[in-house]
Parts: sequence; C-alpha cells; structure tokens
Amino acid sequence: MNIQWYPGHMTKARREMEADVRIVDMVIELLDARAPMASGNPEIRRLGQGKERVIVLNKSDLADAATTAAWIRSFQAEGAHCIAMDARGSGNRKLLLRTIEAAAAAKRERDKKRGILNRPVRAMVAGIPNVGKSTLINMLSGRSSAKTGNKPGVTRGNQWIRFQQSIELLDTPGILWPKFEDPAIGEKIAFLGSINEMIVDKTELAVTLLAFLGSKGKLEGAKERYQLTGTETAAEMLTEIARLRGCLMAGGEPDTEKAAGIVINEFRSGALGRISLEAPEGEAHGTENAEG
Repeated sequence: MNIQWYPGHMTKARREMEADVRIVDMVIELLDARAPMASGNPEIRRLGQGKERVIVLNKSDLADAATTAAWIRSFQAEGAHCIAMDARGSGNRKLLLRTIEAAAAAKRERDKKRGILNRPVRAMVAGIPNVGKSTLINMLSGRSSAKTGNKPGVTRGNQWIRFQQSIELLDTPGILWPKFEDPAIGEKIAFLGSINEMIVDKTELAVTLLAFLGSKGKLEGAKERYQLTGTETAAEMLTEIARLRGCLMAGGEPDTEKAAGIVINEFRSGALGRISLEAPEGEAHGTENAEG
C-alpha cells in the first residue's frame, strides 16, 4: 500500500509550532510504543533542536515489553529523557512529572543564577495524530483541559494549559509530514489509526496488517483468537475470519470489509496480543503475546 495523507490544516499547524517553539523550554514528544520510529515526525525533531527533549512511549501496554525497554535505551543513548506509559492511567502521572522536572533541571539552575525565581517551565506537547497528546495533558492536569478522541484530527489549534505553578503545557494538533518516502511508514501509522480512515481501503489495510504480522512471526494471537491454521495467505485469512465471525452478505458471501474492521480494531485494542511493529536497529522483535 502507498498511503499519503497531509491535509491543509497540518501546514498551518506546523507554522504555528515553528513560532511557538521559540518560547518553550522543552518539547515533550509522544510516540506510539508499538512503532516509535514510524510514529516519530522528523519535522517535530527538527523544530525541537536545541530544546530539552522528553519522549513518551505512549500505549506501552499494547506493545511488547522487551522491545519497549530496548527503545527506551536507544532514545536515552541519544540524550533524550524517555519513559514508557499508558496516558489513560493516572498511576503514571508522578513518573511523567519527575521526568519533566529532570529535563527542566538545567533551565531552573540557569534561572536561579540570574535571580529568576518561580518562572514556570514551558513545554510543547507534540506528536502525530491520535497518539494521545490530549489524553496525556488531561491526565497531568486532572481535568478535561484538552479535547480527546479515538480518531486523528481532534485537536486543531494550539492551546496553553497551566496546571501547576511550575509547569505550563502547550497542546498542539497532531501533524504528519508531507510525504512518506518509505511506504512501510504509512502502513504502520495506518495500522495504529493515525491516518484518516476515509482515505484507506479497510480490506486492503487488514490484509496488509495480517501479512506484516505473519512476516514478523507475530500471528499467534490472531491465530488463537480467530482459530486460524496459519497456513492461509493473508487474503484467505481475512475471508476465513469473516466466515467464522458471521460477517456474511446476502447469499452467504463473506463480508471481508466488515471482517477487516474487526481485525484492525482488535489489533489496535491489544486483543491480538502485545505487538511491537518495529525494534531499534540491532535489536530483535519481541515475541510477547497476551492471551485473548
């Protein structure tokens, strides 16, 4: 599949971020823990040059734990502060606050030497669509300060949220970059739900996902959940899933589009197991799978 999606509002959002990044002390970038490289926008890294960098591997409860640990080591080796978490869980709030404070330590020391006291740290929260930025901000602030949704494009404009005397957060819209040079990147972020589904053929996406999982030895969860033998082609698997799940059209023909929606949604929810789509260079893919 060759997936490209760069709606006009993203150009405006990128320009606003270019202006706002000048007045922030750090950039908190959310990546999807299942695909940290594919979900990392190179434009955000460019905009954040010279700023403290905090990387949050969000939705880590859906990713292979060993692979996520390898990603943390990889990003820390680059000099970034990196943690893995599920932004929907309030138990991670203290961990994230400690990480932000650690990243802000040098800035606070500079302020102290200049006689500046109690100036809040300003952090830009950035990432691609549907990676959980607004959910993270709401978790930190303890209230619904930012709109959330399970589809890309919910946040359309920058907004400042001050939830402590010492920290101010700038919520930004999810932005992609104009062209994915590697088709695999577009496929992976489509698997994750960061591409507008109106432009994606669900059946083709589900077949591509099943083929990808098979090529990486990550079909065990799907085979168990859908009672597959694993000897079928990806297209045959989807047809069999339609039949087994009762997704039938008039005349008893398998409704592969309906079955495709089931496969995609169950992958995204973790029902097919804890699956990482990529590992750092030199690291093997994890094989951990949850039952389901």
